[in-house]
Amino acid sequence: MTIQSLTEQIRKKSSFLCVGLDSDTSKLPSSVSQHPEAQFTFNKQIIDATHDLAVAYKINTAFYESDGSKGYQALEKTVQYLDENYPNHFTIADAKRGDIGNTSTQYAKAFFEKLPFDSITVAPYMGRDSIEPFLQFEGKYAILLALTSNMGAYDFQTLNTVDRSIYETVIATSRTWKGADRLMYVLGATKTDHLASIRALAPNSFFLIPGVGAQGGDLASVFHAAANEDVGLLVNSSRSIIFASNGDDYTDAARMASMDLQQQMKKLL
Repeated sequence: MTIQSLTEQIRKKSSFLCVGLDSDTSKLPSSVSQHPEAQFTFNKQIIDATHDLAVAYKINTAFYESDGSKGYQALEKTVQYLDENYPNHFTIADAKRGDIGNTSTQYAKAFFEKLPFDSITVAPYMGRDSIEPFLQFEGKYAILLALTSNMGAYDFQTLNTVDRSIYETVIATSRTWKGADRLMYVLGATKTDHLASIRALAPNSFFLIPGVGAQGGDLASVFHAAANEDVGLLVNSSRSIIFASNGDDYTDAARMASMDLQQQMKKLL
């Protein structure tokens, strides 16, 4: 997917909603938990119920890798289902990878060649040569952890260097890397005071923003601080959508939670 086509989908649907498939098997509704392919079946039903309201899906790989080969199969089937049935949706492997160059290349091959993801989240701590391998794959995107929504973000990310904070240095430096036009950034919805200054550092980049919903981020504040002329936002909501109900009505509840966010986004747009 290109940025242009993603933007077109945002305008078409009046939505910049990303649904996070953090499908914790211990929280699946009883009506699906006994299915031999419970995790994939749950994901498929959530996707079918929300696809017209969302423009992206984010799969947090930890919830699949923790179940070994069975979980990996569910992950693989989920992203393939999206690729085959809803190809106009932007897919994100929330894997937070990042290592020396040759290792990062292997990670990139895993998620971009063996699995049909459009993008992957990456950690910037090891610098340029740990990220540029992900940017060697045309049409694929790396989403750099910049200023995250968790409380621990203040341990390092907001510390000051000579003239700016570490997260600002990460963003500004990454703009000089080869393939930087295919860099996106993870920014927490709970850090709205910083979003406007970050937008100034990366005026044309897309921001993936978790933290709206269960973590308490405010959608309108995020939009007014960080949207650009092309919107440039993917706001992710996971638990508040996929686990909106643990009863037999979980797909209807997921759809209603998604529709509520989509209607708020429509008004903002």
